[in-house]
Amino acid sequence: MSLLRVCAFAKCLSRRSLFEKCPVRVSLADRCELCVSIIDGGVRRISETPLLLQRRNISFVIPKRDDTKKRILEQSQLLDVLEARIQQLQSDIVLDVHHAKVHFVKAVLSGKGPKGAPKEKSDTPKSGKTLKAASKSQPSRWMAKLTQEKKNKLTKQQHLQQSIQKNVKEKPAAESKGSKSSSTLPGTSHKTISKTAPLIKNSRRMKLSDEIRAAVLSAEAAAMAHKESKNKQKGSKNPVPGKEGRKQTVTEAQSSAEEQAEEQAMVEELERRLSQQVSQWTSPNSWQRLQDDSEAAACGDIQLSIRSYLEACVFSGAVERAQRFLLSQHRVMSRRKHLNTDVYNIMMRVWAKKATLNQIGRIFILLEEAGLKPNLGSYCTALECMGRNPNCSPKVITRCLSQMEEDGLSVDDLFSRCVFRQDERDMVLKAVHIVQPDYQPSLKASTTECSSSLVHDFYTQRSDHQFPKLDFTQEELQRRFRLQLSMEQACTVTIDSVEAAKPVTEHMAKMRELLADQRAQWQKILLQALRDSKMILANTNTKDYRLNLYPYLCVLEEREYVDIMIQSVANLPPSGESLKILARDLGNRVYTKYSVRQKHQNQMVEKLRNIYNAYTDLLAKDTKEYDILPSEQWSKLEADQSSGPSLQGGETHWPYIVSLELGTYMVDMMVKNLKINSDIVNPAFERKRIPILYHMYTFRSTRQVGFIKPHPILTQMQQDAMETKLTFDSYVIPMLCPPVPWTSVKFGAYLLTPAKLMRTVEGATQHEVLLEKCQNLLPVLDSLNQLGNCAWSINKPLLDIIISIFNDRGSDKLDIPPPMSEAPKIPHFNVQDPTYTASEKAHMKREVITAKKKCSEMHSLRMDALYKLSIANHIRDEIFWFPHNMDFRGRTYPCPPYFNHLGSDVTRAVLMFAEGKPLGPKGLDWLKIHLVNLTGQKKRSSLEGRLEYANSIMEDVLDSADNPLNGKKWWMNADEPWQALGCCMEIANAVRSPDPTQFISHYPVHQDGSCNGLQHYAALGRDVIGATSVNLMPCDVPQDVYSGVAQQVEEFRVRDAKSGLKIAQVLEGFISRKVVKQTVMTVVYGVTRYGGRLQIEKRLKEIDEFPKEHVWDASHYLVRLVFSGLKEMFTGTREIQDWLTESARLISKSGHTVEWVTPLGLPIIQPYHRTRNQVLKSAMQHINLQISHDSKERPDTVKQKNAFPPNFIHSLDSTHMMLTALHCYSAGLTFVSVHDCFWTHALTVDTMNKVCRQQFVALHSQPILQELSNFLLQKYCTGLPAEAKKKKYQEYRRLMLLLAKVPQTGEFDLQRVKESTYFFS
Repeated sequence: MSLLRVCAFAKCLSRRSLFEKCPVRVSLADRCELCVSIIDGGVRRISETPLLLQRRNISFVIPKRDDTKKRILEQSQLLDVLEARIQQLQSDIVLDVHHAKVHFVKAVLSGKGPKGAPKEKSDTPKSGKTLKAASKSQPSRWMAKLTQEKKNKLTKQQHLQQSIQKNVKEKPAAESKGSKSSSTLPGTSHKTISKTAPLIKNSRRMKLSDEIRAAVLSAEAAAMAHKESKNKQKGSKNPVPGKEGRKQTVTEAQSSAEEQAEEQAMVEELERRLSQQVSQWTSPNSWQRLQDDSEAAACGDIQLSIRSYLEACVFSGAVERAQRFLLSQHRVMSRRKHLNTDVYNIMMRVWAKKATLNQIGRIFILLEEAGLKPNLGSYCTALECMGRNPNCSPKVITRCLSQMEEDGLSVDDLFSRCVFRQDERDMVLKAVHIVQPDYQPSLKASTTECSSSLVHDFYTQRSDHQFPKLDFTQEELQRRFRLQLSMEQACTVTIDSVEAAKPVTEHMAKMRELLADQRAQWQKILLQALRDSKMILANTNTKDYRLNLYPYLCVLEEREYVDIMIQSVANLPPSGESLKILARDLGNRVYTKYSVRQKHQNQMVEKLRNIYNAYTDLLAKDTKEYDILPSEQWSKLEADQSSGPSLQGGETHWPYIVSLELGTYMVDMMVKNLKINSDIVNPAFERKRIPILYHMYTFRSTRQVGFIKPHPILTQMQQDAMETKLTFDSYVIPMLCPPVPWTSVKFGAYLLTPAKLMRTVEGATQHEVLLEKCQNLLPVLDSLNQLGNCAWSINKPLLDIIISIFNDRGSDKLDIPPPMSEAPKIPHFNVQDPTYTASEKAHMKREVITAKKKCSEMHSLRMDALYKLSIANHIRDEIFWFPHNMDFRGRTYPCPPYFNHLGSDVTRAVLMFAEGKPLGPKGLDWLKIHLVNLTGQKKRSSLEGRLEYANSIMEDVLDSADNPLNGKKWWMNADEPWQALGCCMEIANAVRSPDPTQFISHYPVHQDGSCNGLQHYAALGRDVIGATSVNLMPCDVPQDVYSGVAQQVEEFRVRDAKSGLKIAQVLEGFISRKVVKQTVMTVVYGVTRYGGRLQIEKRLKEIDEFPKEHVWDASHYLVRLVFSGLKEMFTGTREIQDWLTESARLISKSGHTVEWVTPLGLPIIQPYHRTRNQVLKSAMQHINLQISHDSKERPDTVKQKNAFPPNFIHSLDSTHMMLTALHCYSAGLTFVSVHDCFWTHALTVDTMNKVCRQQFVALHSQPILQELSNFLLQKYCTGLPAEAKKKKYQEYRRLMLLLAKVPQTGEFDLQRVKESTYFFS
C-alpha cells in the first residue's frame, strides 16, 4: 500500500506543476465584493484543485482508516508548508526587486487584509483553511512554526517601514501621495507583492527604466534607516540627557548626511564618467554582455558534444546517422536551443561534397525554423555545392550572393574568414566566376597592429633590429622538417631505454618470448571484442537523439585502437593507476590520432610542406637577411599560397567528458578480455585463465577512487623480461625542426599534433572564448615564437656520467633515484596468526603500508628519471627545439612534458645552446660568477667578491671537471650539483683554450630575479623601503630580503623574550634566513597564515637541535612575526594586496568572475567556480567528476579573492619576461626563461641585463593600477540594468567606490632600477 501512496503523491506533484502553468489566476480588482467572494471561492477551488483531487483519489484508493487518514493529512500539511515557504522566499526576492512599486495600506489589528483589496485576497492560497475544512484536527507544529515565522517577519518589516517614514524627507511630494499607505506594514502588502509580481513585471516592464532613481533612493533610505535604528539601540544604554544630547545627535546626523551626500555625488560622477567613456574591450552594456556570455557558456558544452559527434559521424562515413541525429535534435524545441548555425553547417558541408543542392536548401529551411541566420560558413557550403554542380543556374548563384550582401557579408569575407578543406576554396571560386568572371579575392594578410604602447616601437621602428638566424642551412632545416613530419604522422616514437643493457640470460629471453606471444594473443582477442562491441552499439541505438560512442570507435582503424590499449598495459605501473587518469589518457591518444588523420583527409599536409619549406628561408643562415618576424613571414606565405585547404582547419576539440567516456569504455574492454594462464610463470600452479588487470577501489583521503591494477604475474613477467624499449607519444619528444610559429589562437607549435595556446583545466572553455575575441595578441604570440625558436643540444659527457650513476645504484644526494632493487622489502605476515598480539599486528600493518608507499614513490621517481634520461640519450646527436605555450596567467612553458629546461637540476644540466658564441672579454667572468651562484654561497657578496671567490677555488673547479667521480668531488656540495659540474667543465675548457675570449661557449648563464613578486609589488607602490629590500635601488652589495625579515623577526623575539614569553626564549639561536625564506617568498603569492605556519613547522623539524615538543607553538609564534615584519617593511605592498583582494571579493559576490587584461593585451579570467559534481555512468563504475571551472556556476568567492593578488603579479612577471624576450630577439640575442630566471650566452649577459631593466622600467612606467581600475569599472560597473540597480545597488555602489580608489603610491624613482646591479643577478 505504501508504494501505491508514493505513486499517488508523484502524480499529485506532476499535476500540480501542470496546473500552475495554466493562467487560472485572474485580476479581480474591478468586481464588487459579493462577486469577489463568490469568484474567490471558485478561483481558490481551481488553484487548489490538483492537491484536493489527489487527496480524493487517495481516499478512493486507500481504505479509510484513522491512522491512514492521519498520515495523509500530515503529508498534505507538509506539502502546504513547503509551498507557503517557497512563496515566502519568492516574495522576499520580489520585494527586493519591486519595492519602488509597493503601496502600503493601514494595518488592521486582526491581521486580515483591507476591505478594498480583494485582488490580493483572491490570489493568496489559504492552505490553512483548506486543511481545517478537510479535518478538525489541530494544525501540526510545522504550521505553528510557519505562522510564528511570518509574524516575526512582519514585525521586522513594520519597524523598517516606520523608520523609512521617519527619516526620509527628500521627496515630500512623492511621499504625500502615498502617505496613507505608508503608515502600516503588513501581512497584506507582503502577500500583495508575492502574488502580483508577475502581473507587474509583465504589464509595467517599460516603466522600470523610469523608476531607477526611486529605487536607488528607496534602497539608500532603507539601509540608512536600518543603520540608524541599530545605532539607536546601541545608544539607548547610555542616553545623552538634555539639549546637549539633542545637539550632538543633530550634529552627527548632519555630518553623516553630508558624508552620504558627498559619497553619492562621487558615485554619480563615476557613473557619468563611465557612461561617457568608450571602452575598447567592452560593449557599453557590459552587464548585459556578461549575462549573454554566461547563457552562451551554458549551451557551450552541449554544443561541443553535438559538433564533435556529428564530425565523428561524417569522418567515419556514417552520414545517415549524422543526418538523423541532426533532425532529431531540431524537431524538439528543448533540444533545438542547443543548436547553432555551425552545427547545421556540418551537414551542409557533407551535402556540398555530394553536390546535392536540394539537401542544402532543406537545411537552410531548418535554420529559418530554428530562428537562426545563415553565416559565412552556410553561404560558403552553398556556393561550393553550386560550383560542384555543372547544371547549376547562374540565377541561383546570383540570388545566393545577393542574399549574402543583404546579410552584410561580402564575397571577400568568404575567402579571408572561412576555413576550407580539400578543394572547397576552388569550388567556391568556380561558382563565383560563373557570375563574376573577373573576380579575384583580395586577401588581407593578418597584420594586426598592436595597440600596446610598450611594443609600439618594436613593431614600427625596425631599422636597428638584428633578428638572429639559426646556425643551419636551408636544406638542413628542410630535412629536419621531414623527420619531424614522419614522427608526428606515426603519433608514437619507440626509443631505447638507458637502463644498463645486461647480458640476456636464458630466463630473460624466455620472459620476452612469453610476453611477445601473449601480446599477439591479446591483440587478436581485443580486435574481436572491439568488433563485437561496435556491432552491438551500432544496432542498439534506437533513439536517434541520443549520443553514443559508436562514431568515436570508428574514426580510426580497429588495429589502432588495439595498439593504444596494448601500449597502455605496458606502461601501467605495478601499483596501478586511477581509472579516471588511465581513461583520460586513452581517450586523448585516440583524439590525437584522429586529429592527425583529419588533417590528412583535408589534404593539409602537402600545403604545410610547401609553406614550411619556404618559411625556412627566414631562419637559415645561408639566405638573405629579413626584417620581419616569424609569425609575419608565415602569415604572408599562407596568404600567398591561398589556394587549397586552410592550415587552421577548425576541427572541434572533443569535450573532456567524451574522451573520458571513450577511455573508460576501452579500459572496460581490456579488463574483461585480457587474460593469462595462472601457471605461465610457475608450472606448479593450477592452470586457469585469470585477468591481467583488476578493477578495484582505493581511498584517496576520504574519497573512494576506482583503480586499475595489473596482476602480480604480469608485473613479474615485465620485470624479469627487462625490455629495452620505451614507447612515447610523439609530442613527448622535443621537435627536430623549428616549431610552426603561433599565428592565431588555434594554430602553432607542432606540425600536425594538436596543441593548445593556453593550457587549462580539462573541460574549461572560458579562456579560449576570451582569446578568440581578443584582437591584439601579436606580442604574446611573438614572444612564444621567440622562446620556441631557441635551438638546443645535449651535453654528452655530463649525460654519460649521470647515466652511469643511474645504472649503478643511484644517489639521493645527487638526485638520481636508486633502482627498485634498493627498495625496502615489504614484510609479509599472517593476520590470522594467534602468536601476534593486537598491537604487534597493528604495528606490522603500519610497516607494510609504509614500505608499500616507499616502493611506490621510488618506482615513480625512477620511471620519471628513466624517461628523461632515455629521451635525452635518444636525441644526444640531434639539435632540437621546445615549442612553447602558456597558462591562463600568461606564464610560459615548454610543451614536451618530461624533458625540458623547466625540469630538475639533472635535466637542466644536460641542456646546452646548440649555437655557440665566443666568450668575449667578460664571458669567462660571468661563467665563474654563475658557478658561485649555483653553489648557493656568497649570496650577500658583491659580484666582485663572488668572482674573487671563484678564482680562489679554481683548483677544486678544475679537479671537478677532470675527475668528477674520483677526485675531491667539490661540485657535489653545491645547491645545484649537476649544473655546477657542467659549469666546471665549461670553465676548464675555456681556461685551457689558447684564447679564452675566443672560446666558443654553449653554456647558458642564468640571471635570477631577487624575490621577483615583491619587486613587482614595490614598483607598483613606488615603495622606497620595499624597493631597497628587493634590489630595485642601486646598492654596493645585494640586499637579501629574507635575511632582512629574519633579522626583524629576531628583534621582535628578543623583545618578547625579555618580557618573559617562554616560546621566544626557546627560539633563541634558531631564527635563520632558511627558516623564514619560503614563507617570505610565498606570502606575495597569497600564502595564508595557516600555510605559512606549515612551512615554518617543516623548517623547524629539519633542525635536529630544536626541541620537537615546541614546534607547534614556535611555528604559530613565528608566522605571526613574519607577517608583522613584512607588513612593516612593505607597507605599499600590503595596501595593494588588500585592494586587489577586496576588489575580487566584491566582484565575485556580485556573481562574476574576475577578469583583467595584461599590459601586453592578454585577457585573463580566473576559472574558480563553486564545485559541482557530474557523474559519468559507465559499465565499469560511476565516475564522480568534481568540476570547479564551470562558468554556469557562481564564482567561488574565497578562491577568487585569494588568488587575484598572486595571479595578477604572475601576469605582470610574465609580461616583463615577454617584453624582455621580444627586445632580446630584436638585438640578436639567444634568450630563454624559466619564469623569473633569464638565460643567455655568457657573451650577452650584460646586454640582456640592460634590456631586462629597461623593460621593467617601461612596464611599471605605465599606470598599471589605474588602468586595472578603469578596466574593472567598465567591466563590472557600467550598463547596470534597472532591475539590478534596484536589487543590489548598495553592493554595486560599494564596488564602484572601491575600484575607483586606487592605492596611493610612494616616492620611489623607477629610473633607479636601470642602475641596480643586483635587480637580476
